[in-house]
Amino acid sequence: MILTVDHVTTYSYDSPMGSSVQSLRLFPSRFAGQREIEWQVAVEGGIRGGEFRDGAGDKVESWSIRPPIEEVVVTVRGKIETTDTAGVLRGHRELVHPMAYLRETTATWIDDGLAKLASEAVADCSELLDCAHRLSAAVAEAISYEPGTTDAHTTAAEALAQGKGVCQDHAHALIAVARAHDLPARYVSGYLFATEDGAPHEAAHAWTEIWIEGIGWIGFDAANSCCPDDRYIRLGSGLDAHEAAPIRGITQGGSEERLDVTVALEQVQQ
Repeated sequence: MILTVDHVTTYSYDSPMGSSVQSLRLFPSRFAGQREIEWQVAVEGGIRGGEFRDGAGDKVESWSIRPPIEEVVVTVRGKIETTDTAGVLRGHRELVHPMAYLRETTATWIDDGLAKLASEAVADCSELLDCAHRLSAAVAEAISYEPGTTDAHTTAAEALAQGKGVCQDHAHALIAVARAHDLPARYVSGYLFATEDGAPHEAAHAWTEIWIEGIGWIGFDAANSCCPDDRYIRLGSGLDAHEAAPIRGITQGGSEERLDVTVALEQVQQ
């Protein structure tokens, strides 16, 4: 499948701000499931800085903006060819050992509710891949997809307690229950063209990767009860949403910040 991406993120301020530094993780991962045809990332009025690949194999690029700043506009436009690898992250080069992803974070801290969910989901399970699938299914059943019911700071435990959330919450919860069984797990950010039944979906998306010994990293999208396929574009990963955030930055000043994001994905006929 060939997909085009048009992604614009705008931060606007009530009064002019000082200088700004942005760290962008908005570039397609290099692995067997996707091939970059063209890809451009830009910050309006910004100065491109250095770039590097982190230990997880993700490209990170820095930008700076000189004052006065009334808004910061980050644009991503590109075209990419995707291939269904049944969720397996084949051919991805990285240096971080999988065991590093057993660390808890505030967002993925496991409470009694998550521990119980983790235990019941794999009560009679002996094969690791089957256990991972069962954990994903248990999270999907326990947390219904309802936009607007959580925010960026909601933890996995809080989402489970209220029984609803969005893809970020599903990913955090699955990471927590996987780690409860000593399965390394991480948060993945990217894009999704459509849900499995073809219905439109919020294009900016997140899911989980779980390390299965003998196979490697495998993606699980509990929000859509499937493994990532050729409808997905993978950008980067981290211990949780904060660490895997596509955009992280600092802007000097005390003005209130407003965020607006538009993402459009289209399939190109081959």
